[in-house]
Amino acid sequence: MQLNSDVGIRQYAQAQTVQNAKTTTATANVAAQKEGAESVAAKTTSPDLDKAEFSSTRDVMKMSDSERASLVSSLKEDLDNQMNRFTSMMMQTFNKQGITSVTANSDDFWKMMASGNFTVDAKTKAEAQAAISEDGFWGVKQTSQRIFDFAAALAGDDVEKMKEMQAAVEKGFQQATGAWGKELPSICGDTHAAVTQLFDEYYAQREAA
Repeated sequence: MQLNSDVGIRQYAQAQTVQNAKTTTATANVAAQKEGAESVAAKTTSPDLDKAEFSSTRDVMKMSDSERASLVSSLKEDLDNQMNRFTSMMMQTFNKQGITSVTANSDDFWKMMASGNFTVDAKTKAEAQAAISEDGFWGVKQTSQRIFDFAAALAGDDVEKMKEMQAAVEKGFQQATGAWGKELPSICGDTHAAVTQLFDEYYAQREAA
């Protein structure tokens, strides 16, 4: 596969982890609203953000080289699309609050997200909460599975290459902490632990085979 695998999985893990953090931050500061019909409806409306379902039944190890290459491209494209949707939503939030010095995907955007010095409306908070829920797109289960599948798609059913991918994933998590600028939200640590467990389960299965 014509791809720098180490850099690819490291960047993918970093991006997934930082997006975990950004989405979690968006749930923290909901703007004060009267509990009228409009507010209640906003909180109970099915969220539009990050609803993509992720199949945990896909056996990456049984895929052909071309299928794995296609999966890598698909996972990267899906990540870009979901991050762009989230960024667009947050930029609208910032603009409504007169925060005009921030530009999308800039260092200022990252710093603003990490600072938490903004508020979100009830609908935005509900969407973000759904995204990081147990079964949400940015929840621990789906995010850890995506990172593991990305690594598996690059390595194939090769234990030594999987170990190299796991080392790169570890670097990705470390770089995410550096990019965030402070301790990441707990969901990122939970995702890290879940990814590690997926690798451990893979190694155990190979040893038992």
